[in-house]
Amino acid sequence: MTVGFFWDERCFWHGGGNYALTAPVGGFVQPGGGLPENPETKRRLLNLLHVSGMAQRLAMQGAEPATREELLRVHPEHYVAEFESLSAAGGGEIGLRAPFGPDGYAQACVSAGLARGAVTSVLTGACETAYALSRPPGHHCLPDWPNGFCLLNNIAIALESARAAGLMQRAVVLDWDVHHGNGTEHIYYSDPNTYTISLHQERNYPLDTGAFEDRGEGAGHLSNLNIPLPPGTGHAGYLAAMDRIVLPEIERFAPEVIVVACGFDASAMDPLGRMLASAETFGAMTARVKALTDRICGGRLVLVHEGGYSEMHVPFCGHAVLEQLVKDAPQAPDPLAETLRKRQPGPRFDAMVDALLTEMAEAL
Repeated sequence: MTVGFFWDERCFWHGGGNYALTAPVGGFVQPGGGLPENPETKRRLLNLLHVSGMAQRLAMQGAEPATREELLRVHPEHYVAEFESLSAAGGGEIGLRAPFGPDGYAQACVSAGLARGAVTSVLTGACETAYALSRPPGHHCLPDWPNGFCLLNNIAIALESARAAGLMQRAVVLDWDVHHGNGTEHIYYSDPNTYTISLHQERNYPLDTGAFEDRGEGAGHLSNLNIPLPPGTGHAGYLAAMDRIVLPEIERFAPEVIVVACGFDASAMDPLGRMLASAETFGAMTARVKALTDRICGGRLVLVHEGGYSEMHVPFCGHAVLEQLVKDAPQAPDPLAETLRKRQPGPRFDAMVDALLTEMAEAL
């Protein structure tokens, strides 16, 4: 079984330009800190894969950057041109909370290319499953409005490239980042062939999107599903949402491929979320999705890295995901596992989440 892992050193060099603490940046000068979305969470995941021995079990590879033609299937010409021009001039900010430095455009194309490479590898049979360590992330980016650290919509670019190549038509995008996947939702809101499902903390980011009632429009009605969960939802709540709503809806839709927007900011250790998920949670969700893809769409599963801002915990959450994809995988036990089990919500909170999920399930 071949599990592809797509990464590129250039993604670690993406920075926030004028938001960064180190100046000047660009060329051979790596950006410093300044934003929660920094390279360390992703770099430490890659490092852990090498130290644990997991890297030796993966088909580690890169991919060509996304081309302008591929970008224009999702993003309008004026946005791509403005992004490229501002990047060449030293960087800046076009949208909201999505600053970039002098090489931002090229780095975003590399990130989107990794997602495209992962999706293509699975749909062509080169890999059974694949993981793209994309950075900058993509799920908040609308066609002409970047926000939430996202500059290009990596998953949408990957899916539209696959469609243009005739590799597939029907896809599910399952987003378990703690923040609502508003960009991907917007792009596919009227598309009956793409079911976007977002499992997120209610009214975290963005504040005005992610309602359960938003089910798509026109031909895409009932092809969008938001599952907003209350702050404090932990392991049991996430798995209940997967078992009672997410997995049955994916099976009903019958996709040819499932792409997971794999953010780790629902981790109990994350500074930008207020949930209580653990590495065990992400592993268990992955195991469920993997079993479903094996049953309904030939095992075609791709995970594309999104958010997650705990430098210490993201690597273990990511490793737990890959442990579910690789047979007899090396283990990297979460050092916080026992602590997080003790800090899970109590029975009364779980009952409240259960009642909320019941109400959602009955309304579908």
